[in-house]
Amino acid sequence: MSTKTHFDILLIVCLIFNLTGCNEKTAHPQKKAGNPSEKTIDEKIAAVDKEKYDAGMLKLANGDTTGLWPVKPQPYPLKGAILPFKRIVAYYGNLYSKNMGILGEYPPKELWEKLHREIEAWEKADPATPVQPAIHYIAVVAQQGPMKDGTYRMRMPENQIDSVLAIANMGNAIVFLDIQVGLSTVEKEVPLLEKYLKMPHVHLAIDPEFSMKDGTPPGKKIGTYDAEDINYCSDFLVNLVRENNLPPKIFVIHRFTKHMITNYKQINLHPEVQLVINMDGWGAPPLKLNTYKQYIWREPVQFTGFKLFYKNDLRQFPHRMLTPAELMRLQPHPIYIQYQ
Repeated sequence: MSTKTHFDILLIVCLIFNLTGCNEKTAHPQKKAGNPSEKTIDEKIAAVDKEKYDAGMLKLANGDTTGLWPVKPQPYPLKGAILPFKRIVAYYGNLYSKNMGILGEYPPKELWEKLHREIEAWEKADPATPVQPAIHYIAVVAQQGPMKDGTYRMRMPENQIDSVLAIANMGNAIVFLDIQVGLSTVEKEVPLLEKYLKMPHVHLAIDPEFSMKDGTPPGKKIGTYDAEDINYCSDFLVNLVRENNLPPKIFVIHRFTKHMITNYKQINLHPEVQLVINMDGWGAPPLKLNTYKQYIWREPVQFTGFKLFYKNDLRQFPHRMLTPAELMRLQPHPIYIQYQ
């Protein structure tokens, strides 16, 4: 995704508002003293259909013989896990901008008509895997100019997040709240969404592209997250799941360059969180497929995703998007599909 494209997007958002985020996998994370829900964690794990889970993970590997996929070792998820039992198909964007994704381009009824057509295409490409619709909303938007606190990020108002929840409810969809931290941090931004993340159907996403650790304004270069940042977010979700007796949270991290995620082998996995590395780059099919191989297949974490762009993917020859049938040839199969 080019920095110029995002520069234009961020400018539009600013104008609208008028304003000058060793595979050392941890199957049993450290427990917090005095949490009564932790007495049932082993029971929840035991309740998961482990045989079905293993079969699903093997299916996702799609015949990979390198030993990279499926990822081992990894913990079995708690009861109520969505992955790998369903494929998530999401519409992405922000309600304030038509340029940030399809979510802001159409009224809800038309939006759902389009999303249902994509769901049908995926059901046809992989009839054995049910589709879970999703709305993926950018709840914290990186900015080209500094805010009063110097963070270069704008938090969306709660009434807009509530509108997204209402749109999702129209189609029995789950919701992802996406964070672009700018010069802020996940430690500052994620807890502010706690009341929403406590909802069973609301999940988290973070975008390294706009995590500017060296103070560079967003849009000038590609940002980065380290395993430490990712583990902070996972630990936050783990505690929410335990304290509120929730089903596992899905946690999406976008990626299309090597430096966007550092020290991937140190990313911890938990029964309470299902982690997806989402191939976020745009361009012609060969470029996108190579990006998936280089940065998603080659550095395995747990689950994989793939973003498709209705506009940007058409810019380069042969001026078309990849199809579900083509993506089903990938090793591993992406289990999270995002349309922008």
